[in-house]
Amino acid sequence: MSPATTDTTTRRSELSPASFVLPDLVSDCPYPLRINPHFHDVARASGQWMLEGARLVEPRATKFLGLKAGELGAVCYPNADASHLRVCLDFLNWSFDMDDWLEGFNVDDTWGMRDCYIAALRDPIHFQTEKLGAKMAKSFFGRFIQTSGPGCTERFICTMDLSLIAAAKQAANRANGHIPDLKSYTALRRDASGCKPCFALIEYAARIDLPDEVVSHPVILGLEEAANDFVSWSNDIFSYNVEQSRREPHNLIAVLMHHRGIGLQGAVDHAGALCKGAIQRFEENRAILPSWGEEVDQQVAIYIEGLQDWMVGSLHWSFESERYFKKEGPQVKQTRIVKLRPKARKLSAVTWLFIFVLRLYLASF
Repeated sequence: MSPATTDTTTRRSELSPASFVLPDLVSDCPYPLRINPHFHDVARASGQWMLEGARLVEPRATKFLGLKAGELGAVCYPNADASHLRVCLDFLNWSFDMDDWLEGFNVDDTWGMRDCYIAALRDPIHFQTEKLGAKMAKSFFGRFIQTSGPGCTERFICTMDLSLIAAAKQAANRANGHIPDLKSYTALRRDASGCKPCFALIEYAARIDLPDEVVSHPVILGLEEAANDFVSWSNDIFSYNVEQSRREPHNLIAVLMHHRGIGLQGAVDHAGALCKGAIQRFEENRAILPSWGEEVDQQVAIYIEGLQDWMVGSLHWSFESERYFKKEGPQVKQTRIVKLRPKARKLSAVTWLFIFVLRLYLASF
């Protein structure tokens, strides 16, 4: 091969890499991985609830089973008893399915879903609806409020609302072809990630209800923000391959590449450094944690342990689930090499017609 040909091949490889290397987040995350002993039976029951309630048929049923959301809940809520773990797993299963539905919704559809779901959470007993997703929200939240404290309940509803509002903003960005800058994206991602209602479930699973002066304290907010950033940004790294293949702009890697003009591997490395920095911020806030008295301090310790369970649990689950790496997760975890998927082709008129018909069906969810 001539030098000129070699140079051309190198330039093409740099512009269109065939793979990238993940940062070693497993080594960077120092927290112990724990698993709930009730996992198997509860995950099976929750999975059946989801298949029946959402009326999942192929190929969605197989995709759902490969998600393994039950395993995520088992490592993020390792101390929950069976009944509380069941509510957590039902929420996670519902939330992931809802997230997939939202990708096919326009702005108006998303706002409509938000109004319906929040109404279901505000009054899970009396709110009437024929939408499957809202019925399922009534189901798990009706069980949630049986033992949750008032503060925890309000935090879950409010943060769920923030998540749905963020989804509507993302839909608007997609419609306008807009890629937010890093600062805007970070603020949007902290709501869109769904971490905030998942953190409220830490209180629910532990049967605690943190006082307002605790949850509004800057150190607690700093701990939550750091945990959220680690979970969200590591998820962006792991999901980038899937999302770039369907041209999804809401991903930290895509944002860094677009606004900072850096290549794929450089963006992945930078995202990895941000994840490592989030762990450092988490520990810095833990080191300056104030005291609210022995009883409240014990509850705060449980909550902080729950935040770190989410950080380490979501990290390891990402390689067990088939959502990001299909069945190659264990191999990717070992080699850290991800082969890029081809980008989806632009949609034909027939495909758009199919999407229109599908959206009519989605309206029932």
